[in-house]
Amino acid sequence: MESQSGKGDPSKSPVSAGGKGDPSKSPASDGGKGDPSKSTIFDGGKGGSSMTAKTQRLPIKRPPQHARKGRPVMLLTNHFKVSLTRTDQILYHYDVTLKYEDGKLALGEGMGRKVMKRLFETYASHLAHKVFAYDGEKGLFTVGPLPFKNNEFDVVLCDASSGKTGTSRSPGGDGSPGPSDKKRMKRAVYAKRFKVEIAIASTSAARIPMSAIAQEAIRVLDIILRQHSARQGCLLVKQSFFRCEFGSIDLGGGVLGCRGFHSSFRPTQNGLSLNVDLSTTMVVKPGPVIDFLLFNQNIKDPYRIDWVKAKRALNKLRISTVHTKMELKIVGLSEKNCNEQTFPLKRDGNGTVDITVYDYFMDRWSMRLEKSAHLRCLNVGKPDRPTYLPLEVCQLVPLQRYKKSLSTMQRSKLVEGSRQKPLDRKLSLSRALRDNNYDSEPMLRECGISIARELMQVEGRVLQAPQLSAARDRELYTPNGRWNFNKDRFIQPIKVKTWGAVNFSARCNVRDLVKRLSQAGIMKGIKMEDCAADVIEEMHQMKWETPAKRVDDVFQQIKSSFKQQKPGFLLCVLPEKNSDIYGLWKRKCLAEHGIVTQCVVPPANIKDQYLTNVLLKINAKLGGLNSLLKNETTRAIPLVLKAQTIIFGMDVSHGSPGSNVPSVAAVVSSLGWPLISKYRASVRTQAPRKESIDNLFKQVGDDDQGLIKESLIDFLNNSKGQTPEQIIIFRDGVSECQFNMVLTDELTKITEACKFFGSKHFGGKWFPKFTVIIAQKNHHTRFFLPNERNRNEVNNVQPAFQGTTRPTHYHVLHDDIGFSPDDLQELVHNLSYVYQRSTTAISVVAPIYYAHLAAAQVAKFTRLDDMSETSSSHATQAEPAPVPELPRLHPDVASSMFFC
Repeated sequence: MESQSGKGDPSKSPVSAGGKGDPSKSPASDGGKGDPSKSTIFDGGKGGSSMTAKTQRLPIKRPPQHARKGRPVMLLTNHFKVSLTRTDQILYHYDVTLKYEDGKLALGEGMGRKVMKRLFETYASHLAHKVFAYDGEKGLFTVGPLPFKNNEFDVVLCDASSGKTGTSRSPGGDGSPGPSDKKRMKRAVYAKRFKVEIAIASTSAARIPMSAIAQEAIRVLDIILRQHSARQGCLLVKQSFFRCEFGSIDLGGGVLGCRGFHSSFRPTQNGLSLNVDLSTTMVVKPGPVIDFLLFNQNIKDPYRIDWVKAKRALNKLRISTVHTKMELKIVGLSEKNCNEQTFPLKRDGNGTVDITVYDYFMDRWSMRLEKSAHLRCLNVGKPDRPTYLPLEVCQLVPLQRYKKSLSTMQRSKLVEGSRQKPLDRKLSLSRALRDNNYDSEPMLRECGISIARELMQVEGRVLQAPQLSAARDRELYTPNGRWNFNKDRFIQPIKVKTWGAVNFSARCNVRDLVKRLSQAGIMKGIKMEDCAADVIEEMHQMKWETPAKRVDDVFQQIKSSFKQQKPGFLLCVLPEKNSDIYGLWKRKCLAEHGIVTQCVVPPANIKDQYLTNVLLKINAKLGGLNSLLKNETTRAIPLVLKAQTIIFGMDVSHGSPGSNVPSVAAVVSSLGWPLISKYRASVRTQAPRKESIDNLFKQVGDDDQGLIKESLIDFLNNSKGQTPEQIIIFRDGVSECQFNMVLTDELTKITEACKFFGSKHFGGKWFPKFTVIIAQKNHHTRFFLPNERNRNEVNNVQPAFQGTTRPTHYHVLHDDIGFSPDDLQELVHNLSYVYQRSTTAISVVAPIYYAHLAAAQVAKFTRLDDMSETSSSHATQAEPAPVPELPRLHPDVASSMFFC
């Protein structure tokens, strides 16, 4: 399904309609010809350098012609038409500097918004009563100029809930948990003074005309939306806004999925629109701290709390106290329990006396701490001035983001709880727009902005599903993007000669699993000889050892069982998903021994479909193919199968937010031509959180040790030495602001790698053509059918199965090959049906999905080795920590689809 260009396309370029997970829609894309050295693109940023530093490469223009293939269908989308009646208005940009009285900078978006709100209330006349939009940091925007270019204001902020009163200020700095005399108790409110300097911005964007609706103007409009939600007490996460009243999903472990909505202005071919979507973010479950720790550690007895884990989980969270209603930040835990932790308390005289936290609360507050007397205290003070509070008097405040990784169970609950039928989603979106009442926002009114109440209508097209072939020239029927092998064999089944099975799980009958898997393999054409050795069972006494010792012990058994013969395949039964064994096992097999392996966590009731799904992965990993596009064998895919073509998929996997784990870059490439169904992958580490792929070209002396060279060598080996004339690059995980990086950095490195490879092997006479396509799933455009008939029916945009269609947005940045929109959409559509791990079309092209799998799988090596901690210990302020390298894949598996 693809939104028709030029007929209300809400997201700037056509969007492919995808489903949830692997089952997906028929992707479509935006493509076309253009002069890459001169043209610009409506979707992207600025251009980049080409192979030489002298020539600038810019994103191509959107093609004038639109795609026409497919059956037309009318759709609704979650964009609301924006009318602009005051195109003569000018937005003015001012720089804001917030300082305390002592000259120190005042940081923090929450504090900044409070100060600026107070400034407007105090100095409205000095501002000519002009309302402004403040971004929470250093930017302030007005419609029309302020009556000054530079001015400084004194702002007094009073706050009764700050940690500067009550329990957070220890009397005399003696470490006590609260006020010790009546004088301090009377100090219910404190005043802080700020100096706020407002000056006209020195950049060229100091004056922003509304007439052009350029990106800078849209950014200001989005800042207005953020400010509007901040005034309503929302948690702000970029352009998504969350409140407790919107509801939540209990994910377990003391974590909630907090519901909210996304709201942002977007340029479209039909003008400006407001994109509104539902959104969910993870927050810490508010309430008693003790309850949170019990939930977080999945225990019922408070005396079993692991305080090392507790300190990590509570770090920097905010609490309110039940006895003083103060809001404070947790900085650590006490070293002793509440009834043992002492601090020096000042008496009315000059002396001090040591008193326990427990006794202090009994004497001062008449509180009998029955739940937390024998538990640690929270430290809400400073490292040199600790302030201790018993857990019992502390409540976690609402709307605090949870930024750690979710478990498999939590992710499943989040997906299930966030899923909505299209009709329910439409009603929720209309309600969110109505409740926000943007028409009442003063700055939007000054800009002449009015927002329609009805969802925009666009024209889409349903593309015909490609045909798939199985063994014996049988055609697989693919209704709604699904098929099965119930009566068919794999088109290229493998023969498994020497193989074995390993059992780390006490619950599974592995011998029965091996027997049934072999029988199912025969039905699919796979010849699996009997296991070369009996099932290798982990010894009972090893189950309490470290994962590394458990894996090493099992491999010693494997060596003894197989003697001098290395197994070609190992089936590994794990005790649970996300087991600590997984990463070490994969590393041992793939990097050290070159053994293809398949890990499974079998269900209690193993069905035939489960066995088929496992065999799909095994066959692909060992070099077979489960199905082929009929277009591959007949060479019917336009442009791609008329000339030697290699297809790349690229992605970067990052650690969880806040971690220092190295990022992992993966480059997947097609193996041979004319097939586009078989791939291989190369993987490297790079600096944490870095999105640009470093090692595409890495010249070391007279050799290239980069990722592209490995792909080219394997392609030549599988194509009888013929060089690719065309290179198609699919890149995942980048936003519009990073398009310039893809062209300037990554495409340049790829062309340099090809130029270097050509000079080494083909006398410098190899000049392939390039096409670069960005795939985006992290956006908020959704499609709906205009007339849902029944709330109980899915009524999704066909052929999605559940939830609401999540489309993929393809941006074409560069196109030497010269695709027409129809040709490119057909290629993208076909590449969604070559995913070998399942019997469904997927929501994004297979090379990108494979790159994501390869990066994520090899990233397990990194985290298990604690490579980030090792490297950071050698870092200095002068130079950053060196990025540790991953172990390279063994040559025996380097060209395999190990990631399937």
